[in-house]
Amino acid sequence: MKRTYLFILLLFSTYAAMACPACEKQQPKLLRGITHGTGPDSQWDYVIIAVTVAFVLLTLFYSVKWLIRPDESMENHIKTSIINH
Repeated sequence: MKRTYLFILLLFSTYAAMACPACEKQQPKLLRGITHGTGPDSQWDYVIIAVTVAFVLLTLFYSVKWLIRPDESMENHIKTSIINH
């Protein structure tokens, strides 16, 4: 029962995240229908977003990589020094 309520809540919450018609007119063609408010002020906004997305994807990649294969087999790893003493 809780899953059904949660599903319905998530289903209808996506509607609130979509842009309204007044906000759609203010957005550039690339972002139309995605966000509320005014569009980007300059081209630097796109550069900032691109750098941030690249940083987040790189962080996600290394987080998953080191979660799956931590590579803690080295002699001087801190985990090895704690276990041996």
